Amino acid sequence: MIVDYTKVPQIYLVCGKTDLRRGIDGLASLVQENYNLDPYSEALFLFCGNRSDRYKALYWDKNGFMLLYKRLETGKLQWPRNSQEVQLLNAQQIRWLLEGLSINQPRAIGQAVKGYIS
Repeated sequence: MIVDYTKVPQIYLVCGKTDLRRGIDGLASLVQENYNLDPYSEALFLFCGNRSDRYKALYWDKNGFMLLYKRLETGKLQWPRNSQEVQLLNAQQIRWLLEGLSINQPRAIGQAVKGYIS
């Protein structure tokens, strides 16, 4: 089963650089020890290494961990590198990130209100 991130209640982005040689146990202990978060909760944790063309995702699906790894063939992710913190993302921000955009968009088109453009 692949994780549908739009149905995951919490998505955490681990900012900065993570050693992607770590496996499930190493990433789960990083989440617990460094950020005081529960890797066994219904949350998706995203990690990026030195290179911004690959990332890992860790997810507990109630009977075991899933570790997803993706390497982009072209382009790079705009991963926040400013500090060693965790950011809680919404579905829109994760979509932006995985499309190569910044998670903090300074402008966005407003939603139309029935018959009117805002």
